[in-house]
Amino acid sequence: MDTDWIEVSRRAALASHRLIGWIFWDPTAIANYAALGVPDGRGYYIASRAAPLAAAGHQAVTAAFGSIHPDFVRFALDLCAQHTTFEAAADARDRAVSEGLRRHVPEVVDELGTFAGELWEAADVSPSAGRVCFAAHRQWPRPTHDDALSAWLALNCIREWRGDVHWAVQVADGLSGTAAGLLDGAWRDYPDDWLPRSRGANDEMLRTALDELAARGFVTDGRVNDAGVRHRQELEDRLDALTVAPWRHLGADRTLRLVELVRPVADRLLQIVDETAGPNWMPAARLRRSAAARPVSL
Repeated sequence: MDTDWIEVSRRAALASHRLIGWIFWDPTAIANYAALGVPDGRGYYIASRAAPLAAAGHQAVTAAFGSIHPDFVRFALDLCAQHTTFEAAADARDRAVSEGLRRHVPEVVDELGTFAGELWEAADVSPSAGRVCFAAHRQWPRPTHDDALSAWLALNCIREWRGDVHWAVQVADGLSGTAAGLLDGAWRDYPDDWLPRSRGANDEMLRTALDELAARGFVTDGRVNDAGVRHRQELEDRLDALTVAPWRHLGADRTLRLVELVRPVADRLLQIVDETAGPNWMPAARLRRSAAARPVSL
């Protein structure tokens, strides 16, 4: 039977987000970052995730991140640079990954480590044109002392590859970052305008984005309507179709084995996010709730 690579891509993406996402809200990682001299570990998410690209400056990172407010990015990178280095920020995260995998999901560590070489091969053969965040992660030094950490970092590299494609699809569709956030929130059935506000959108930005979507027929009575939700699904379908390459290289059997390795422990990892930040954070790692349209509060 022929492999449905689009479905494989979708499932692998969800597994990737679930295995990776917890670390951005992990208390140990934030404590490691604070120990570098950064007050309360503020800006950890942006500084640690952007570390391989940060030397290019806050505007480059803002461009790569797509929907996070430029002031958030600049604040986080400047704070990091004042107190430590981006290499140290990445190391603070990596030490927490290594420890956290063994503490939270010890049963997957050994097998996860067997994927390291294959996942790096998949990253290395994936095209980098237009995928700057991915390319920066791919050239970052790779650990040789911990196979599970190496596999995690390779999977994160592929996750950033998909993220770059995600924003290429959104930009090609003509969506601003805030409008994309409104559509995404409606598609996920997130409350009101929580998702774009979580990325720093203010009332003025939301009004502009709502007008942008209304001009395309995606808003009714101040809500993203069913047409908008359907359009967001079409963009997701396109993204899944455009991001099959790494998984084709890994192969269907190994990709689906990776998915099955992550599946039983995913909720345990998401619980870390729930407990430290709340149940809405890391939306890409969560199953959609429904396709109901939600109001925008201004």
